[in-house]
Amino acid sequence: MRTSYFANRKAAGDPNAIAISRGVPRWFKGRIYDPLRQPWKRVEAAKSGKVTNEEYERRYRAEVLGGLDAAVVRRELGEDAILLCWERPGAACHRRIVARWLEEVLGIGVGEMEQLTTASRRASR
Repeated sequence: MRTSYFANRKAAGDPNAIAISRGVPRWFKGRIYDPLRQPWKRVEAAKSGKVTNEEYERRYRAEVLGGLDAAVVRRELGEDAILLCWERPGAACHRRIVARWLEEVLGIGVGEMEQLTTASRRASR
């Protein structure tokens, strides 16, 4: 299992891509997994700066992840799932909160999928 974001077209176009964000791009044709999607109210509070990243994570873990069974989520998503949302790697985002939760509870690794850039394509030749 890995995570990525919609701008990584390689990830978003993969048949194992699963959106866990409240909104998705119109062009996205993959699955959407509702249990991990956060309410708009929480998204707006985080984007506006009304809550800190720490408070956002605390609330997301309590209100969303607290009601889920990590083993069931993993089974429903699948071993090869790529969890997608909007934020670029390194930005505070709920997909990485989900990744840490799965790692903590299930003891699995959930890494960020790297974007294949023009520079990395040249270097691999």
